[in-house]
Amino acid sequence: MDWDPPGTWDSMALFLQGLMNGLPQRPDGLLVVSAHWECSEITITAAKYPGLIYDYFGFPEHTYQLEWSAPGNPHMAKLISELLTRADIPCQLDQDRGLDHGVFIPLKLVVPEANIPTIQLSLCDTLDPDFHLLLGEALAPLREENILIIGSGMSFHNVSALMGRSSGDGSKQFDDWLVEAVTSPRNKRNSSLVSWHKAPGGRLSHPREEHLIPLFVAAGAGLEDFGHRTYADQVMGAQLSAFQFG
Repeated sequence: MDWDPPGTWDSMALFLQGLMNGLPQRPDGLLVVSAHWECSEITITAAKYPGLIYDYFGFPEHTYQLEWSAPGNPHMAKLISELLTRADIPCQLDQDRGLDHGVFIPLKLVVPEANIPTIQLSLCDTLDPDFHLLLGEALAPLREENILIIGSGMSFHNVSALMGRSSGDGSKQFDDWLVEAVTSPRNKRNSSLVSWHKAPGGRLSHPREEHLIPLFVAAGAGLEDFGHRTYADQVMGAQLSAFQFG
């Protein structure tokens, strides 16, 4: 898309394009938890060939013609379901749902060849921090199967503040807090994350927390691994970060 100024998103694009280079090996599968899918019960895409959901409005026409044709993997979806059931987390498979833009937009840059099987996992619509940390812990065995777990959201997501370039010091204060929380040992990390709304700039950065919660799933799956920041930038006046575990 055209943007003013033109290079606004270049740093993020370069980060996404190089994401695979920072991994120990190329994953055999991707599990993506997107901020844009909430269900009362955790739901897992199970289609062999998922379509795309253009769940955005008012964008240029060409953005509704984008393609990213990665296959699904019903076997992987079943494995995820079994892990969650074993952890007493109710879940269901969805044979029809496609991948929303929280999946295919970043992954068009991460895996432009669209040749890694990809599953999407919903958030629980309670957006409960403790629950999503436990959800991540239940998914941790996937890492031993060479499946990469991706939390797709945004460390700052206040659209009004972004468009008005009015995030002020709040986004920087919250980003500093978030970096310290995520890079702490597991117990401290978890106790900090569940109290994110008390952090400086917390509610300014996330009037509603659906874009932050995918990070909790990734942190839960990280187990004892320390998180480290892999991307930092200021976009439209807001400080943004991305993190990796392991």
